[in-house]
Amino acid sequence: MVTAKIAPSLLSSDFARLADECERMLDLGADYLHMDVMDGHFVPNLTLGAPIIKCLRPHTKGFLDCHLMVSNPEQWVDDFADAGADLFCFHYEATKDAAALIDRIHAKGMKAGMAIKPNTPADVAFEFCSKLDQVLVMTVEPGFGGQAFMPDCMQKVRELRKRFPDLDIEVDGGLDPENIQVAAEAGANVIVAGSSIFKAKSPGDVISLFRKVVNAAQPSA
Repeated sequence: MVTAKIAPSLLSSDFARLADECERMLDLGADYLHMDVMDGHFVPNLTLGAPIIKCLRPHTKGFLDCHLMVSNPEQWVDDFADAGADLFCFHYEATKDAAALIDRIHAKGMKAGMAIKPNTPADVAFEFCSKLDQVLVMTVEPGFGGQAFMPDCMQKVRELRKRFPDLDIEVDGGLDPENIQVAAEAGANVIVAGSSIFKAKSPGDVISLFRKVVNAAQPSA
């Protein structure tokens, strides 16, 4: 049985206090620290890269869930492994040989995740799920925070969960207390949220709510 893993997106944090923000989220109950890596090419925005992950690593024991919204993700495997990333998530749309990339990520000691954009069907991931540690179903178009959740993407989560009951399925984009139930019932167990956590009056309460709803939706709950 999968369990809830809550992953605050540090894209919504105060970058001037990044290490402190990471520790604050962990103290409030976060399981993962979701790091949005954007190259200004695969997506129009530009955020952080391996040098920042490397600087951050000595200051946190948190699980660094690195989501690479980049062209040619193969180029960055070694850098992120050396920087201390725990999970390297690439986009299916950005690689020509996902199987080889997954093997390379694992060979460097990281967990491997694969992300699919809203218009990419779930079945492109099926052949790789036996090797993947996580599949990320984007619920907004990647590139910017603060977008509205796209409920139509939940059908892809349902398809993945039906075929892979023990797989970590992550959702990212517009998740908040109003739609977490929909995501949980579809089968998502790894919840990325930026604005709804960092802008909340009580971020810890939001993290707790997400965990409670996701765990309650599990088949044996």
